[in-house]
Amino acid sequence: MKKIIIQIVLAIAIVALGYLVVDSIMTPVKFKQERMSREKRVIERLKNIRQAERTYKSINNRYTGSFDTLVDFLKTGKIPVVKVLPDPTDTTFTKTIKDTLGYVNVADSLFRTGYTIDSLRYIPFSGGEKFELSADRITKGGVEVSVVEAKAHYNTFLKGMNPQLVRNLIAGEEQIERYPGLKFGSMEEPSTDGNWE
Repeated sequence: MKKIIIQIVLAIAIVALGYLVVDSIMTPVKFKQERMSREKRVIERLKNIRQAERTYKSINNRYTGSFDTLVDFLKTGKIPVVKVLPDPTDTTFTKTIKDTLGYVNVADSLFRTGYTIDSLRYIPFSGGEKFELSADRITKGGVEVSVVEAKAHYNTFLKGMNPQLVRNLIAGEEQIERYPGLKFGSMEEPSTDGNWE
């Protein structure tokens, strides 16, 4: 009888240890899958902000560090539709004639129909936190240039996930002197590249 009880206890212990081993292997795998899924949505939103900023700059010759200004521009701004034709009097075919055919709404030209422009400022999965958006003019190589940066820290869009794995991820990025999150642009360089690219 004692032998059977010991065997049952050992069998339960083996099953429990087996579960713990599988769980310890699967936890980082599940974390990575969920992190990548969330990053994909955040990157999509950052790409939309970047496109809106580039369009804003093409019209205003500078970036904006205000989501209110950017959203207002997307809602009310107009982009000219230009037809470019070769100049018929130019035999070298290097001169062109630009003819403005009309104007289209900025939001209609950048986003699909039904896109909620007001959501542009909010980080997915963050519970309503906003992207950090900055814009300025700096002097680089003796030339004044516009710079822009938008970013979301891992702590904002990885909320509710394994806190220890989030801390490890942040520590790993900081150790190699990278921003611990997703961002595009820079306040020191005239670039709009994303750190995911």
